[in-house]
Amino acid sequence: MVPHLITALSGPINELEQRILDATPVIERWFRLEWMEHTPPLYCSVDIRNAGFKLAPVDTNLYPDGWHNLSPEMLPLAVQAAQAAIEKICPEARNLLIVPENGKPSSFYLASLARLQEIFRMAGLNVRFGSVDPAVKRSSSVTLLDGEKLTLEPAQRTRYRFGLKNFDPCTILLNNDLAAGAPGILEDLHEQHLLPPLQAGWSVRRKTRHFQCYEEVSKRFGKLIGIDPWLINPLFASCGEIDVREPEGAECLRTQVDALLTKVRRKYKEYGIGEKPFVVVKADQGARDMGYMTVRDAKELEPLGARGRAKTAAPALPRGQVIVQEGVLTNERIHDAVAEPVVYMIDRYVVGGYYRVHADRSTEDSLSGPGARYVPLAFDGSAQLPRPGVRAGASAPNRFYMYGVVARLGLVAASYELEATDPELQALG
Repeated sequence: MVPHLITALSGPINELEQRILDATPVIERWFRLEWMEHTPPLYCSVDIRNAGFKLAPVDTNLYPDGWHNLSPEMLPLAVQAAQAAIEKICPEARNLLIVPENGKPSSFYLASLARLQEIFRMAGLNVRFGSVDPAVKRSSSVTLLDGEKLTLEPAQRTRYRFGLKNFDPCTILLNNDLAAGAPGILEDLHEQHLLPPLQAGWSVRRKTRHFQCYEEVSKRFGKLIGIDPWLINPLFASCGEIDVREPEGAECLRTQVDALLTKVRRKYKEYGIGEKPFVVVKADQGARDMGYMTVRDAKELEPLGARGRAKTAAPALPRGQVIVQEGVLTNERIHDAVAEPVVYMIDRYVVGGYYRVHADRSTEDSLSGPGARYVPLAFDGSAQLPRPGVRAGASAPNRFYMYGVVARLGLVAASYELEATDPELQALG
């Protein structure tokens, strides 16, 4: 079922849903043409917020975990998508090596790795895990909550190839966001497919670049189906390379927050929205929990201190580069707890998703972090296709098709982003 919304399922979201359903042939052809010109990431997840008057992605993860939270009924679809991806990348592939996160893995992360292994094993690959963590010196097996065992092994590098002892993979799948930078063991691999590419790691990647690409995509898509791109696009701003704790950086941040809030207020007035707009200041790189602050008025950012340094919200603000992003409410509920959909894709295909639910957070808050729980999206079987003619807001398949369209727009933006940062394409250009 579609979760209960505080705001009734009416207005712009229903109109958007109807436009998308009416334009389905045009939309699917548009995606098909995009994938003829651009290569999607091997996998991706997109966090979406449904405010009841606006539906927009707020985060795109190129190293998604949480695969075990997807509905088991969707596993065959994920396997088919994995098969399609591998056939394009390395049709003769026999072995796949997954590179997990560094550090001591949690039971939840291990469960996600096990589900990934299951998907690609059923797609016809021998799958093993090769760690690039210097602390991993020898193979170790971990027993999962369901009794299955998962083995982590130290990765090895020869002059030209990366793998394990007696295991030579055609393709290497990174499930490690490389926030500390790409280790040398993964560089200059010209004989194997490394996916996602190294420039997708958080030492290179920036959220501002992604949302610049998404803004371009949303404008083109809005023109395609005749909607205001703002309905699917969170506005954003950035000061570039600054330190928000220095006077110049703090002043830039206040200016950008004030300007963005003004733009959002204008849009709220245009659509007759009575909510109070807000923006989110968060780290421009790194995972979603690396600093996060909600601002409703630029005056909330404290003025400079006596010594000329910004006292600005010191504990809450992320260090380094930041992105100022339009805040999007989530007015979805599951059992009276705030929820937001997260949609998963392999190659260009939606393969499922879940609701991230948090009973102790508000409609404006980030829902990730301690206390969050996960409820599989009601893609109850891959046979649930959109149902033209059904009243907008009354059909779960229609609502979830709309989520899948917005998530795939994020996927297209990610493909643009990776092309823009591809060192080989930059060398040619």
